[in-house]
Amino acid sequence: MNAIDTFLRYSRQMMVQEIGEAGQQKLINARVLVIGAGGLGCPILQYLAATGVGTVGIVDFDVIELHNLHRQILYTDKATGQSKVLTASKVLQQLNPHAAFHVFNEKLTATNATRLLADFDVIVDGSDNFTTRYLVNDTCVQLGKPLIYGSILNFEGQIAVFNHNGSKNLRDLFPEPPNPNDVPNCSLNGVIGTLPGIIGTMMAQETLKLIIGIPVLRNELVIFNTLYWNFNRVTY
Repeated sequence: MNAIDTFLRYSRQMMVQEIGEAGQQKLINARVLVIGAGGLGCPILQYLAATGVGTVGIVDFDVIELHNLHRQILYTDKATGQSKVLTASKVLQQLNPHAAFHVFNEKLTATNATRLLADFDVIVDGSDNFTTRYLVNDTCVQLGKPLIYGSILNFEGQIAVFNHNGSKNLRDLFPEPPNPNDVPNCSLNGVIGTLPGIIGTMMAQETLKLIIGIPVLRNELVIFNTLYWNFNRVTY
C-alpha cells in the first residue's frame, strides 16, 4: 500500500496526537497472535485488522456452530460447519486486504505452544478455558512476550495486561488454575451476545496502545459488570 492510500485509510486514526504517522507505522510493522476465534476473538480480530496491524495470527481448531452466531459476528449462517480460522481469515482479508493473516487450524497444546507464539510480538488470549489461559501465560513468560488477557461470563468481563516491561503475570494474580468442576462456563451459564464485543474491543484497545507505546494496564485487573455498569480495578 502506498503512502497516499495508507493516509486515506488510517487518516482519522493518525490524527490522534498519541498515534500519528509513527504510531501507525508501528501498527503496520506489528505481529499479533490471537488465541481463539470465538466470542472475544471475533471483535479483537476485526479491530486489529481494521486499524492496520500488519500481521495477524489466528489459532483455533473449532468449527462454526449455530449457537456461536449470536456473539461471534465474523460468521454467518451459511458458514456453519466450516473452520473458524479459515472463515475468519477470508472475512478479515476483505476487511483489510493489506494485512497478512496467518491461520493455525490446530488446538494450542504444551507441544506446539512455543512454536505458535515464538514469531509474534504480542499475544492476545481470547480462549474460553483455564487450561489454555495458563498455558498461554506460561509460554509468554518463557518467551518474554506481552499478553493481553480477557474473560467473560453472563454480563461481566475481565481484562488485564500481563508480562509487559517487567509487569506481573497471571500466576501472580491467581497462582494456580481453579478446579474445572468449580468454574462456571458459557456453555452452562451463558453469555449475552454483546458482552464479548465490549470486552473484546477493550482488549483490542489495550493491544493497540501497547504496540504504539501508550501506557497500558499495569498490575491491574479490570472487572466490568455491564448489567449494573460497575467498573472496578483490582491492583495485584
